[in-house]
Amino acid sequence: MFFARATFLRFACYVSVVSSIFAIRALSQDVASVPPSAIPQGTTCLIQVTDRLDTHTARAGDPFQARLAEPVTTADGETIEAGSKIHGHISAVELGLRRRLLLSFDEIQTARGWVPLLATVTGVPGEHGLSRVGDEGEISRKAMTKEEIAEAVVVGAGEGAMQGEKNGGKRGAAVGAGEGAADGALTAFESGHDLVLEKGTALEIRLDRNLSMPTR
Repeated sequence: MFFARATFLRFACYVSVVSSIFAIRALSQDVASVPPSAIPQGTTCLIQVTDRLDTHTARAGDPFQARLAEPVTTADGETIEAGSKIHGHISAVELGLRRRLLLSFDEIQTARGWVPLLATVTGVPGEHGLSRVGDEGEISRKAMTKEEIAEAVVVGAGEGAMQGEKNGGKRGAAVGAGEGAADGALTAFESGHDLVLEKGTALEIRLDRNLSMPTR
């Protein structure tokens, strides 16, 4: 019994050591596989959209443009300067209670020409919680709170009542209040759920593949 347990422990230690060796080799190969003229996969940087993106009008397939907001440099010292143009397209627009935009990137301008860009949005800095990013890089807007919707309904009811009383006395005021409340709720729903990225909105992106500079 003791012999069998000792044999098992020796085997477990051997497997652990071999696994560690393979992990180290794999890591070394990953590092070695990044050429010095490339920006490695996993690098994050900031960009700014130069088109206004709005879920009310955006459609899947629509192109958009952005620019690099900060320089990024390869291991051998070559830099893609801030302000370099980026081309992308909208992959998906999800409507409903919580509207979402999924952006895809196609190419980025370098000093030696355009190169493919494969990246995922990982953050929307400066939006103070108005927008958030999901696991697949989709950007969404938080839903309105009950208090915000209730406030819109009250405002709508008041405006409707004033207009209704002007047209039909007290009865008109009551009808107008009901219609105004409904209009207020609808307006609050529509305006509160549209996701808008204004021109200049900053996005944090992560490279999903090595960004290789073109050869001269």
